Amino acid sequence: MKVYALLGGPTDLWPADIKGKFLNAKKAGDLIVGVDRGSLYLEELGITPDLALGDFDSLKKADLAKIESNVKDIRYSNPVKDLTDSELMLHTVFEDYRINSLNIYGATGGRIDHFLINLLMLLNPSLRKFAEQVSIVDKQNKVIFFNPGLHLIEKIADYPYIGFASLAAIKDFNILRAKYELHHYFGDYPRVFSSNEFLPNTSQFEINFKKGMIALPQFIQKTLIAFIIFKNRFKIMKKDPTGVYSLSLQAFLEDYHIKYLKLNPLKAKKLMDNNLRHNKTDKVDAYRLA
Repeated sequence: MKVYALLGGPTDLWPADIKGKFLNAKKAGDLIVGVDRGSLYLEELGITPDLALGDFDSLKKADLAKIESNVKDIRYSNPVKDLTDSELMLHTVFEDYRINSLNIYGATGGRIDHFLINLLMLLNPSLRKFAEQVSIVDKQNKVIFFNPGLHLIEKIADYPYIGFASLAAIKDFNILRAKYELHHYFGDYPRVFSSNEFLPNTSQFEINFKKGMIALPQFIQKTLIAFIIFKNRFKIMKKDPTGVYSLSLQAFLEDYHIKYLKLNPLKAKKLMDNNLRHNKTDKVDAYRLA
């Protein structure tokens, strides 16, 4: 069984199609879980969770009553506790529901202590065995986790860039057949190896290590361009017409029937040389480009 869980993190960091993801999961018979305020968010999306879990101390009585009247399985936690609601949710879905994989949304942004516990909770010895079945997803990133061993990293559509974060002391870490290889790295503190890529015409590469835990963020490249509203009529886009970095933005503009202009990079460079600053792009530079 697969699980799709929504936590109470900022809604502006949700994937754009989050409602569709949860509706499709519901239709497929997957388990839908709301954690604390995430339960209310699901109700507001028109999706009743199968399981709601948390201390619910941030909800109004009317909102909690709505959840209690609709959700079949509610697990209440004490606000004064050793484990967070996120950690309790992992224990519940893996130990009580015996699930195979867990996709967590709403786990990033907002309070930094909340984000850190969501990122680091799989280091808990009681949860570590579930690490490779968990992913954390927001609108730009998908983070998966690995325990020691040999792992093949598969290329995922829309996620061309990959980073590696050792969450604990690491022993004999190797990245093989990727654009940037690493051989026999040993480290006694957390370290990030960012912005790796798949080799051309390949769909996988290998990592292996003997001790520690690796978090692997796969991310959609931020569009390295100005994206502005010009006179309330146009979206202006500066991009390399031969590149792929702005394809997602272009698709977004076309889906919403927003007019835009592709600015040739050579022309943009000449404008920068003559009129714009090289170390910063802001409203003034965007206006000049427009």
